[in-house]
Amino acid sequence: MNRFPPLPALLALALLGGCASSPQPQAPGAEGDGRCDAEPVQHLVEQRITTELAEQARKLSGAAQLRVVHPNQSVTMDYNPQRLNIDIDDADSIIRLSCG
Repeated sequence: MNRFPPLPALLALALLGGCASSPQPQAPGAEGDGRCDAEPVQHLVEQRITTELAEQARKLSGAAQLRVVHPNQSVTMDYNPQRLNIDIDDADSIIRLSCG
């Protein structure tokens, strides 16, 4: 008589064990998850950008990351819901604040 379970049974048990320990996903947009909301920072349009102002905007938007985009600067087209983008003009004035 064979004392060891068949290989398919062992694989099935291993797969089920992996499923049981999966972490629960966090609800989208949950507070403190680093997702950006550009609405609270729209009043900063036309202000001159500074390091302090950029960091303040990042915090107010709830974003985990910040990107300041200068005129004619190449940027990646990837969408990142945790990033605040601040577009500025040649005079370092903010012309747009957006998430992504």
